[in-house]
Amino acid sequence: MTQGESSAPASIAVEGPIGVGKTSLTLRLGEALGYQVLLEKAEDNPFLERFYLDQGRNALATQLHFLLQRAQQLQGVTENDLFKPRCIADYLMAKDRLFAELTLDGAELALYNAVYERLTVEAPKPDLVIYLQAPLGVLQDRIRLRGRPAEQGLDDAYLEGLSDAYARFFHFYDEAPLLIVNAAELDWVNNSEHFDALLTRIKGPLSARQYFNPHPSLL
Repeated sequence: MTQGESSAPASIAVEGPIGVGKTSLTLRLGEALGYQVLLEKAEDNPFLERFYLDQGRNALATQLHFLLQRAQQLQGVTENDLFKPRCIADYLMAKDRLFAELTLDGAELALYNAVYERLTVEAPKPDLVIYLQAPLGVLQDRIRLRGRPAEQGLDDAYLEGLSDAYARFFHFYDEAPLLIVNAAELDWVNNSEHFDALLTRIKGPLSARQYFNPHPSLL
């Protein structure tokens, strides 16, 4: 382990709405820190494309598939390392209910909650949560650029509702140190200065709630 790695939190979760850059940041941080990477594998969810076409009919199946997938990944990390795993994920298990509450009706939500309670009792809490924020227009542009066919039909109302739900969730979140990042003008994929500035912040002292909002021209 290098000196740089030892100064970073042992486990990190990256969160934020669709298109904000969770997965790309998770991959870059995982490579820079030498951490195990856990990714939400949307392409493996056979219900997701159906959900985007008809949310009402397919929301429950989509949510349960993601819930089982995430629980299985986290269980594997815990079982393979009896001590503290050094890993980074592009999702936070405690946030899983956010999508469920946004898309499920009362009976479906009750079923989902029953399954959730059975699966997530031992879910480990991260040492740092990174919450990425960006305006609706930025999310729309990034979704178009990455070109996933199933996402191209997402309407503004759904994206805006999702962004608002994230904001409400993290307004009250206090289960781990939280770093809130204004990702609207940051490009950690193509701009090493942007990424290095954020990495330096991540390696710094942790507090309950922190903000990373530099003007890109100053990086």
